[in-house]
Amino acid sequence: MTYILGIESSCDDTSAAVIQNTRVLSNIIANQKVHSIYGGVVPELASRAHQQNIIPVVDVALKEAKITKKQLSAVAFTRGPGLLGSLLVGTSFAKSLSMALHVPIIEVDHLKAHILAHFIDDGSNSDNPSFPFLCLTVSGGHTQIVKVKSPSDMEIIGATIDDAAGEAFDKAAKIMGLSYPGGPEIDKLANKGNPDVFNFPKPRIPELNYSFSGLKTSILYFLRDKLKEDDHFIKNNIYDLSASIQSTIIEILMDKLTKATIQTGISQIAIAGGVSANSGLRDAIVKAGIENGWKTFIPPFKFTTDNAAMIAIAGYFKYLNNDFASQDLTPYARSKF
Repeated sequence: MTYILGIESSCDDTSAAVIQNTRVLSNIIANQKVHSIYGGVVPELASRAHQQNIIPVVDVALKEAKITKKQLSAVAFTRGPGLLGSLLVGTSFAKSLSMALHVPIIEVDHLKAHILAHFIDDGSNSDNPSFPFLCLTVSGGHTQIVKVKSPSDMEIIGATIDDAAGEAFDKAAKIMGLSYPGGPEIDKLANKGNPDVFNFPKPRIPELNYSFSGLKTSILYFLRDKLKEDDHFIKNNIYDLSASIQSTIIEILMDKLTKATIQTGISQIAIAGGVSANSGLRDAIVKAGIENGWKTFIPPFKFTTDNAAMIAIAGYFKYLNNDFASQDLTPYARSKF
């Protein structure tokens, strides 16, 4: 029996998980509330919190899984991309633990792990995508369309050339004075609004790539001008503004995803990443699947945000291929995927 300990520390959540083959036995996440007062993640504070959290989080994960550390087959960890200070904590801990236990370490790319979260067995008996499939990976730092040929063979066929969709959500929320993280706040408010009240421009980017910097700027200038006319414009229109902004971002995402299915001929379609928790995006991909004959795969909410179960499952697939890491590796801030 194979037991993999996964460690995730790429940003502001310290997480540890244990899987038995593909079945998740525990998935513990320690959130860092301190960043909310700053309106965003403070890297130095994040790395300090990881140092405080990582030992107790791993301890709880092992206890909940009802195994001892000596039963572990390998330790998988996020090597990148992410905040270097945060990644160093997880990387150093994984190296030290593997040396103490005389088990291999497995480096995992954070973005690939989000995609492979679809293969976690959480007892829900949900279907897994068949290879090849397309995955729209959307988070605060990345937006990609990935052709997934196997757990070890993935090709990015479209990506943002500047800002990510998640960043567009968060920046729009900040402009409107909403609390951090702003994406979930916009999602809640959008459910009470009319998405057709306000129109925002959609960029014309070649091929299957994305751009969200222009949208952020247009939202900023639009609200600036409206506030000159009415100091209470945002407050009085918060529901319709949220719905219109969310609808625009989702339309941009879905337009390129639809083109990707046509170009590749692939009809197995998945979404992943933190923004895959957005109710509007989830509804949009289900609707598109019905209209276009896709088989769609939406991850459970607990596996959308950063978590160690996705690191562990990615590590498991590498373990099967004896794809182990060396002790002299270093983390990377930008994706090498």
